[in-house]
Amino acid sequence: MYKNVIVKKPGKSYVNGLTTSDLGKPDYGRLLEQHVAYVEALKACGVEVTQLPESEEFPDSTFVEDAAVVTPEFAIITNPGAESRNGEKEEIEVVLKQFYSKFHYINSPGTLDGGDVLQVDKHFYIGISERTNRDGAEQFKNIAETEGYTATIVELQEFFHLKTGIAYLGNNTIAAAGEFLNHPDFDTYEKVEIPDTDEYSANCIKVNDHVIIPKGFDETKRKLAERGLKTIELEMSEFQKHDGGLSCLSLRF
Repeated sequence: MYKNVIVKKPGKSYVNGLTTSDLGKPDYGRLLEQHVAYVEALKACGVEVTQLPESEEFPDSTFVEDAAVVTPEFAIITNPGAESRNGEKEEIEVVLKQFYSKFHYINSPGTLDGGDVLQVDKHFYIGISERTNRDGAEQFKNIAETEGYTATIVELQEFFHLKTGIAYLGNNTIAAAGEFLNHPDFDTYEKVEIPDTDEYSANCIKVNDHVIIPKGFDETKRKLAERGLKTIELEMSEFQKHDGGLSCLSLRF
């Protein structure tokens, strides 16, 4: 069960942040409304939310997931692969010191974004992507193993981040899209198969008794309901315009 969540209010500079999409420029007013709704949904799941103020210096810093990976016992400060985002890790470390006394670090030349790390109980999957390189993935694997966890490194073929296309839903079940539907590293899991048309909804988050999903993906909602999972739907259009999903916006522990 998660008890704490860290989020960060998006600043006005967000609209000029990094993106690979062609969905248009975000509307800042709508973005703030969607972020407020995200925070309220988290609270409805029974967690304490720590909200950080905006940082205009770092347009993409509302995506706090990329700057750290957190477990019940320790935190790993990452080394984000985009130069314009690398400084975000320092602010996150300061905040996490309110909750953790044990830290590990990914060091250059290794790079790693938290969006490339999926935790399933005591096992981590680490994606190698445009933002996470082999060195960073190997460093993370070594850290995990020294802490009594296991880890698998996954070379991405399609997705921007590992968690763009996969989420853990508990009870040996994953939501999977695209390259993860038939990926051998995930053969042992029960799968909620997300079709290409609903691919964005594969980035969902299970927070205690609910799964938070992006709004507008009725097939995904139906499949989750068939498995007895309660869902909360949220508008995510302005985050999607900058490659952001539900997991990107919080650190959950």
